Amino acid sequence: MLNCLITGGAGFIGSHLAEELIAESQRVTVIDDLSTGCRENLASVWSHPRFRFVEGSVFDRHLIAELLAEADEVYHLAAVVGVARVAHSAIQTIKTNLHGTLVLLEELARTAAGRQVRLLLPSSSEVYGNNPKPLWHEDDCLMFGPTTSRRWCYGLAKAVDEMLALAYWREMGLSVVVVRLFNVSGPRQSGKHGMVLPRLVEAALSGGPLTVHDDGQQVRCFVHVADVVPAMIALMRHPEAVGSVFNIGSDQPVTILELAREVAALIDPGLRVEFRQFAAQYGSNFEECTRRVPDLSRLRQTIGFAPRHTLQDIIRDVIEWTKAHAAPQQ
Repeated sequence: MLNCLITGGAGFIGSHLAEELIAESQRVTVIDDLSTGCRENLASVWSHPRFRFVEGSVFDRHLIAELLAEADEVYHLAAVVGVARVAHSAIQTIKTNLHGTLVLLEELARTAAGRQVRLLLPSSSEVYGNNPKPLWHEDDCLMFGPTTSRRWCYGLAKAVDEMLALAYWREMGLSVVVVRLFNVSGPRQSGKHGMVLPRLVEAALSGGPLTVHDDGQQVRCFVHVADVVPAMIALMRHPEAVGSVFNIGSDQPVTILELAREVAALIDPGLRVEFRQFAAQYGSNFEECTRRVPDLSRLRQTIGFAPRHTLQDIIRDVIEWTKAHAAPQQ
């Protein structure tokens, strides 16, 4: 039985990870400041004897040291999430993603001396910036825009997180695995911070219109959280994954306009799609990435990854969850 620590574990991905680890008969401790996560996400494990919740911050060095002293595995999911929060809270984005990771690494290096504690660091497809390649491989160059564009603060901070974690692996001997997540979606994901699929579903269930930005031709690949979580756990425990970076996602591309039409087809085909410029919502200096498709060959070769859920499965699951958790009409 392993002691698993999840920072940011009351969030969308973290709560699914907690459930999976409990189902594996592991002990799970979640630390979360509840800035974007919520207790309700952990309802299914809240009373389980092998689950513990700690309300607190990754900035709290003393608390983090206490929790790490007991941990065998650490999943560092605490981060600012959502394009809306990134666009309007650059200071908090950079501070949370950089300072929180540095505190965790420093305390892990200190408290894990003589023990083999594994760390999985979830990063993001945002680190590739605006790389023009049609398929993004883990060893590709990262190509960001100017620092005057708020868009890149999240990806730049995540890229530095990766470099920090890998430096602690090389110089301090920490067992570190980095994963870059591509548009993970599924039940419990909220649209209030700009996540595109739940935002479209919420709009469709409210009668529309479905808003897409610019011309809707931005290309993305959506993967179900139920496929991502087992991949994260498998990489955490795979000896050949240590010191490496892995894309996790789907490599089946879809435009945002096509996604909106898929959502409408499952709820109400008569719903209208409305186009809006990015500047109207995020400001004039906000840049958009036109295409994000991951190369998954490294992931397949290492753990035999193959997503079980189609895009339609993901959309249906988001629709069902959103309906079940909609606020009652007054």
